[in-house]
Amino acid sequence: MTDTETRRCLVTGATGYIGGLLVPQLLKHGHTVRALARTPAKIDDVPWRDQVEVAKGDLSDRDSLTAAFADVDVVYYLVHSMGTSSDFEREEARSADNVVYAAKAAGVSRIVYLSGLHPPNAADLSKHLRSRTTVGEKLIASGIETLVLQAGIVIGSGSASFEMIRHLTDRLPVMTAPRWVHNKVQPISIDDALYYLVEAATATVSESRTWDIGSLDVLEYGDAMQVYADAAGLRRRLIVGVPFLTPTIASLWVGLVTPIPAGLARPLVHSLECDAIMHEHDIDDVIPRPPGGLTGYDQAVRDALKQDGTAGQRGRRSIMRFSSPAS
Repeated sequence: MTDTETRRCLVTGATGYIGGLLVPQLLKHGHTVRALARTPAKIDDVPWRDQVEVAKGDLSDRDSLTAAFADVDVVYYLVHSMGTSSDFEREEARSADNVVYAAKAAGVSRIVYLSGLHPPNAADLSKHLRSRTTVGEKLIASGIETLVLQAGIVIGSGSASFEMIRHLTDRLPVMTAPRWVHNKVQPISIDDALYYLVEAATATVSESRTWDIGSLDVLEYGDAMQVYADAAGLRRRLIVGVPFLTPTIASLWVGLVTPIPAGLARPLVHSLECDAIMHEHDIDDVIPRPPGGLTGYDQAVRDALKQDGTAGQRGRRSIMRFSSPAS
């Protein structure tokens, strides 16, 4: 693939936060877009509705994907099952198998999957990260050219991980927090995440594999909340790490003080038990950095606070209905 070519792209998870923002970016770059949704009516009111083809389909229903995948060059896999299934690991594995089957049958040439940053060769990943890793491995092993972009916290109004930072910091000037407040995170702005996703449609690669993406900033999760507090004009928060707060208890705590439902909060919180930083640093060999450079965390937070409009509201609605894809 060359960067001058356009592609026919299928965006799964088009009703979610990242999918809904990716579609207009793909259109801006001249790509043809088909949006996949279980309930197409949910995107009737988006500004780009008349510029795309909409297909009804569910990744858990293999038969529903046949028509949606036809005549497509690139499939964007932006769906997860957190909060929608009591056994989301099994559901996501089945969805990945269905995507591979449909993509092979349709002759799809590339799959782009947004996964999560995690320690390499970790034996005790959370269910959320383990599931993301499994899906990526299935796609890479499919024989279809696959780019798995692994991102940590995505900073943007409506992103589930950012909304967790926002609400914890807004509502708790003093908090006793789990020990993961001292774990390292390497966030990425929503604009940079979208840049990498768009470029992944045509980037030249020699093999199917994973690439880590993130800003240049590495900080503790607690520090991320302090930076948000400063950007939001709040007083510095007093955060005390408490080692005996288990991930399960912590997820209940998050559910009490944020609008994130327990079914989504629990896997997100469990994922914070390990550092979410880049271990691969060769994404620049495949996709050059954004023209203006990578956005720093402080600026990304300030940008997110300015984004509290339609995109942010749609993203928060996605969180509340448990259907926000990778975010």
